[in-house]
Amino acid sequence: MAVSSKHILQQGPVIAGLAKTAVAAIKQQFSESKGTAHAPGPVFRKTIDPRPRDLVRDYVRHVGGSTSEYRDHLPPHLFPQWGFALSTRTLEGVPYPLMRVMNGGCRMEVNAPLPTNEPLEVSAQLTDVDDNGRRAVLEQKIVTGTASNPEALVGYFYAFVPLGGGKAAKTQKSEKPKKKKEKPRVPDDVREVTRWWIPADAGLDFAKLTGDFNPVHWVPPHARAMGFKNVILHGFSTMARAFEGINRELYKGLEEIRVFEVKFTRPLVLPAEVGLYVDDDNGVYVGDAPGGPAYMVGGYELKA
Repeated sequence: MAVSSKHILQQGPVIAGLAKTAVAAIKQQFSESKGTAHAPGPVFRKTIDPRPRDLVRDYVRHVGGSTSEYRDHLPPHLFPQWGFALSTRTLEGVPYPLMRVMNGGCRMEVNAPLPTNEPLEVSAQLTDVDDNGRRAVLEQKIVTGTASNPEALVGYFYAFVPLGGGKAAKTQKSEKPKKKKEKPRVPDDVREVTRWWIPADAGLDFAKLTGDFNPVHWVPPHARAMGFKNVILHGFSTMARAFEGINRELYKGLEEIRVFEVKFTRPLVLPAEVGLYVDDDNGVYVGDAPGGPAYMVGGYELKA
């Protein structure tokens, strides 16, 4: 069932944040000022109202969760819905091409449930910059809590920015060609948890629920102009489906997962049928089949 467009009315802050970032990226292309990247950067804070119940319900259904498990608290992987707008502020003034920023991965540390009926205290900060001349990885920390539990959920975004390496890297490359690094694959010795059929409009539905309306996820001509065969699924959507798949299929919804960390390794072109796999060390993979390419790799830790 398609997600109602009424949820777009709840996404004003995220859409405004994306628009502001896009404008900053355009201005950046015409500016000679390179700016600086200070890490850790300033902390941005905001208090937000309780999340609308119908939005949470439809989001849980969309990513394969059970609404009965989230009657009193929020799914932790929903945090980009309220954290993304604030996180865009942490990138203001960084000296990297914002038009090239890609979502490289995410980490969640679930310290306590987030109640559905209380305001949320949210903070965001640029906590680390790893620049090797060929690419930069920007770590953003998003903390969500309540007055009684200020660090109930600690999340991290890993923004990946390809830099090309500049003149020095090109010179070095011409002297000694570097072997292309092979992307991760699903190991052969994994077990399948579940399989999903993900329709072509899943990106649009996820955007309605989270506010991330990057057109590469729901406008086919734009996706093809970016070099993809069709629209690609949001990395956060893949992560949320994997979290719920493991939670329901392996632990019967008993909320055993304390830490969930993933890398988005390949674009997941829609529509698609993919499997969710785990290994004996709590490794997590999303891919076509064992031995095949992996779209997402990661792992999880259980509560003590």
